[in-house]
Amino acid sequence: MMMMAKKYRREPMPPALRQALDYGLVILGSFFVALAFNLFLLPNNIASGGVAGVSTITKGVFGWEPGVVQWVLNIPLFIMGVLILGKNFGLKSFVGTVTLPLFVLMTSEMAPATPNPLLGAIFGGMGVGLGLGIVFRGRASTGGIDLAAQVLHKFTHLPLGISVALLDGMIVLTSAIVFSLEEGLYALIGLFATSRTIDFVQVGLNTSKNVMIITDEVNEVRAAIFEQIDRGVTVLSGAGGYTDQERRVVMCVVQQNEFIKLTQTVKTVDPGAFVVAMNATEVLGEGFKTS
Repeated sequence: MMMMAKKYRREPMPPALRQALDYGLVILGSFFVALAFNLFLLPNNIASGGVAGVSTITKGVFGWEPGVVQWVLNIPLFIMGVLILGKNFGLKSFVGTVTLPLFVLMTSEMAPATPNPLLGAIFGGMGVGLGLGIVFRGRASTGGIDLAAQVLHKFTHLPLGISVALLDGMIVLTSAIVFSLEEGLYALIGLFATSRTIDFVQVGLNTSKNVMIITDEVNEVRAAIFEQIDRGVTVLSGAGGYTDQERRVVMCVVQQNEFIKLTQTVKTVDPGAFVVAMNATEVLGEGFKTS
């Protein structure tokens, strides 16, 4: 049973404009990754996973140009992904695969931002995470190790997350052997900073609340939320675990700044209501994000 508030419905973005925006995000994100790589990671020998990490190692051992190494690895990995996995990775991902090494080459002469490896790991990892998060916002990828991890997942049936961690871990371990244990540990810090920053870019600070309300006054609570909070609700069927008595549960998703008002509204209608709130991220639909 559903009751939805009447809110202004945004018109969807025209497909051509959406495509142009996606390509712009892929290019912008690739540029940020390249900047972080050349300003922070490469000068401090921080190989925090991925093809960029491999190119850092080959630069230190053989003196090979990182941008060229990334091209040499990225393009075959992209082709392998298409052939073996049988997926249409799309032109946007191919653009990311090609433009990232190009930007690495274009920014290779920039002076390092810091000689401090800890700062390099933190800010380099954050910069890479920012760039990758923007690329993911463009509904694409920069190829590389992620494609190799999907191939490994297909043939070994390891969980995809484990496959990615395994390959990145091998790169970090190799950097610890090639450079030093300390620089390998800095690479782990950079890898962690990257993953946290990607989450931040994807989700942001605007976390919503998914609120579950168990009450005997379902109709009254539902009406109060609709009128005072201007949010829709969904009424779920449930049963008490001890009494096995049928109960109805009101579910409502609200913004953070609406949560206190929601709980006060519920308690005014039914002081005995049982309220459980959980963080909700990436909420799509009317009243929230539409795409």
